[in-house]
Amino acid sequence: MGAYRAIAKEVKEQVIYRIKNEGVSVAIAAKDAGISTKTIYTWLSQKAEGIPSILTTARLKKENQALYEFIGKLTVQVNALKKKRADYHAA
Repeated sequence: MGAYRAIAKEVKEQVIYRIKNEGVSVAIAAKDAGISTKTIYTWLSQKAEGIPSILTTARLKKENQALYEFIGKLTVQVNALKKKRADYHAA
């Protein structure tokens, strides 16, 4: 087992911020900070009651972004079909 070392509060906050707000994976954040993924998962599991976990928040942000991109693609397709329909009826 590795030796215990205290991790600065600022490092913990930065790691959690990157995961929560920047969508960085736990593995990458752990590697960048030189700490274990187990440590980060422990931090993430220590949540206040009634508040979604950081992992849930990050997952939902990614899902939300994917849905916005999908809606954008559908909007482009609908506009293209409307234009084709207008051109067809004008001819």
